[in-house]
Amino acid sequence: MNEDQAAGNVWHGAGRRIHMQEVGTRDGLQMEQAFVPTEDKIALVDALSETGLAKIEVTAFVSPAAIPALRDAEIVLREITRRPGVVYAALVPNVRGAERAIEARTDELNLVMSVSETHNLANLRMTRAQSFASLAQVVATAQAAGVAVNVSLSCVFGCPMEGDVLQGDVFAWVQRFADLGVGGITLCDTTGMAHPAQVATLVAAARARWPGLAFTLHFHNTRGMGLANVLAAIGAGADRFDASLGGLGGCPYAPGASGNVCSEEVVHALELMGYDTGVDLAALLAAARRLPALIGHDIPGQLAKAGRRLDLHPVPADFEAIRERALAR
Repeated sequence: MNEDQAAGNVWHGAGRRIHMQEVGTRDGLQMEQAFVPTEDKIALVDALSETGLAKIEVTAFVSPAAIPALRDAEIVLREITRRPGVVYAALVPNVRGAERAIEARTDELNLVMSVSETHNLANLRMTRAQSFASLAQVVATAQAAGVAVNVSLSCVFGCPMEGDVLQGDVFAWVQRFADLGVGGITLCDTTGMAHPAQVATLVAAARARWPGLAFTLHFHNTRGMGLANVLAAIGAGADRFDASLGGLGGCPYAPGASGNVCSEEVVHALELMGYDTGVDLAALLAAARRLPALIGHDIPGQLAKAGRRLDLHPVPADFEAIRERALAR
């Protein structure tokens, strides 16, 4: 399918496969104040594994002092029940994190840096050049162990402190990682600054320039354009998307930034449009409805509360009497 055909069919999926990748168990839970017990994390990942998701970013191998919510990374990854066909990924910030993740049998390492110098310094305490040098060592470590690598580039669609980010700057960082042999790149709308026209242009250009790379799109719904951006990306040929159960997530360096696009809401919309996500929506909703009890507060996602489009409601208890009175008039 060429780009014109993809854009013309964006409202009618016609069975086109879209790969859904869950990040709520990492990107979502790391932002929570309450520590979700290890056994509950394992049970949640196991439930998600049964939904048909293509990938689950299970956890992060970071300093427990930095992100105490994920201090049980090794135990979770070792004790989950792995379903064939599901990729179990983990975020790693450095070589030591990579070694821990590899030892815990992680299928794919997710590396993160920002294309914005200001955001990278604020978030990672390093310049972009320093981040790249460190991540290049991680890539080499993973390649030596035969473990796949994906690199997530933050602030691709805008930086909350610098403003717009030039497409040329984004692509220069993509090329640097492609030159290292990285096979997957995630283009992240870290703080919800993307808009559909921008997304369509950048995604089409990226896919044309690097047809052999697996591009993932990672959107946040901070300004209410998350789903619109997903559809714009699909129209430009994208077929891999990060999403977060219940819409959990955020960014500590962007006040007001909301969570990622909501997994169950994206699946629901794409299913109605005829796309094949391979996901059991009922099972995904059941997993989302577990979250309030686990994290101690309501979730941003609305679908778990309202139900699917055709989840109908009973008529009022006195409906027959109402009808009889109406017909008697």
